[in-house]
This record gives sequence, C-alpha cells and structure tokens, in this order.
Amino acid sequence: MGTTKVLKVNSALPDPEKIAEAARIVRQGGLVIFPTETVYGIAADSNNPRAMDRLRAVKRRVDGKLFSILVAQRGIIDNYSSYTHPNLYKLIDKYWPGPLTVIVPSRQQGETIGIRMPDHTVALRLVEESGCTIAAPSANLEGKKPPTNCQEALEDLDGAVDLALDGGAVDFGISSTIVDFTQIHPTVTRDGVITQPDVDRTINKKCVLFVCTGNSCRSVMAEYLLKAKLSTREDVEIHSAGTSVYFKSAASQDTIAVLRQRGINAAEHVSQPLGTIMLKKADLIFAMTRAHRMQVLERVPSVEKRVYLLKEFANTHRGFEADLDVPDPIGQTHEAYEGCLLTIDEAIEKIVELI
Repeated sequence: MGTTKVLKVNSALPDPEKIAEAARIVRQGGLVIFPTETVYGIAADSNNPRAMDRLRAVKRRVDGKLFSILVAQRGIIDNYSSYTHPNLYKLIDKYWPGPLTVIVPSRQQGETIGIRMPDHTVALRLVEESGCTIAAPSANLEGKKPPTNCQEALEDLDGAVDLALDGGAVDFGISSTIVDFTQIHPTVTRDGVITQPDVDRTINKKCVLFVCTGNSCRSVMAEYLLKAKLSTREDVEIHSAGTSVYFKSAASQDTIAVLRQRGINAAEHVSQPLGTIMLKKADLIFAMTRAHRMQVLERVPSVEKRVYLLKEFANTHRGFEADLDVPDPIGQTHEAYEGCLLTIDEAIEKIVELI
C-alpha cells in the first residue's frame, strides 16, 4: 500500500484545480479526505457500490450503519426526503451551513437518511464540483477520535484513501450535532456545539410570514405592526417577503411615513424575495391577495393548510370574495396608504389573538 497524495488548500479560497482533481477522484469511485468546520471527513460517491464497500472497509464500519451525506444548498434536502414539518426548516434555516446533521425519513420508503450542509468552503466546493451525492463520515477508524487536522486523519488512513485535501486545523474540533426528526420530538442523538435547548428554542418559535408583491408596502406594514404589538414576545419570529423582488430595496416612503405616525420605525427595512425555505418554516403565512396565495401554493403546495388571506381577519371583510384582496397602494395618495394600513391593522389585531 502506497502513500496518500496530499494537496494543501487555502480553506477560504481553495485552488479550483485542486478541488476539481478531488472531485474527479470521487466521481471515479475514489476516496478523498477533506476538511469541514467540525472535523475532517472522507468523501465517497454514495451511489457507487464499490466506493461504499471500500469506505466501509477503510472505516472498519459494521454493516447496516448508514453514512450521512453532504449538500451544498439548503433546498437540496428535498431531493432526499419528503419530510415537510416546519420544525425541520426552522432548524436548517438557522444552522445551515453549520455543524448540524439532521436525520429525516428518506424518500426510499421505510429508511432514514442523515444530511448536513457544512460551513466550510472546501467541503462545499467539493460537493458542488463532484456532481454526485457524497457520503462523508469522519476521517477516522470506527471508535477513534475524529481528526481535527489532515495529519491526524492520515495517521490511520495514509495509503487507504486516494487523496487528502489539507486545509489546516478545523474550527470546532468536535463532530456535528445530530438531531433525529424521526422521533416524536426532534431529539439530539449526538452532542455537538448545538445543544438540545438550542434546538428546542428554535423549533418552539412561532414563525409568521407576510407575502405581497414587492415587499415594500403591504407586507411591510403587516410585519412591523405585528412586531410592534408582540415586542415583548421572544417566542415569535416575524418576516415579510415579496413574490416579485429581484433587487433589494427599502420600503416605500409613504409606508415608512404611515408607520412612523404609529411610532414604528421601518426605515431600515430591506425587501427580500419569497423563498422556499421561508415558506416551509412558517407556521402561519398571510397573503395580501388571492393571486399571492396562488403563487405561494405553486411554489410549495405542502403549506396549503398554513396560508391565509390577510383580509379574512379584517373587520372590513364582510364575506364577499371581491373584498378579500388588500389593494396595493403603490403609486397612490398618502390617504390610500393610511387606508391600507388601517385594513391591515384590523387584521393584525385578530392575528395577535391567535398567536
């Protein structure tokens, strides 16, 4: 058995050619040691039976114990699991990329899968460049302490893997926290820098999302009104977004002005586009119009039971379908903005009672 080739890489700005070489080895069924922010890992193509047999032999892992996989984007988790509970998305939205592995039901019926998005440039680039699903256990023999630098990884694995990317010492030096979502309550089954109380605080927060078109008027009013009314509540997280936000911008001047009349400062608001993760993590979604609601459901059909028309909760709604949309005040008079704010405020009062 020969020695493993070692390539030194800059963890913050790795050489693309070195990443490409490592990715090519993984695609061809080889094994590559690489750094993450927690410990060093071994990368293998999880869909290549020979590579996985070799990985088990190198790790001396018993049959039946599964390897977690890495992803480079939060949303890719949906490729591997159909689990849709908001708690999962609350947790990955807060801690990915980062030292968190989640155990969720696999799309293969009856099985589970561990998934992590590491907070390390080398690891993320390797996942992206490989173009395959990477299994990535820690780079140590089963039962031994996970390595915190490349030299430690090679003490037992030199010659057993094809390549090692040496990115220097890791940040944490302990394996990622594992949270099992297949149990009744999301449970930490391996301790790491994220604790069970951290998990509980995150998933127990009620997440409210307001949706309009440009996230500059109506949804901003709703977000800031609700934040003002629930200012003492640490168990509620409130956001707004737009279905057609392409460039980040401030709230409209009239929106800022009418909120200021209520003693609310929205001058620092920055618009954000409606995203899949924010929809999936939300416990309550309030759309300004029926068209917005349809756009939400087109993107994420699974949130149907959590999305409402905001005006359903306003006193001005008298049961006629034509009254269900909150009119867009953009380009209209200041009085139109004041009227819009009044309608939204009536709905917010009812929502406060629900939360």
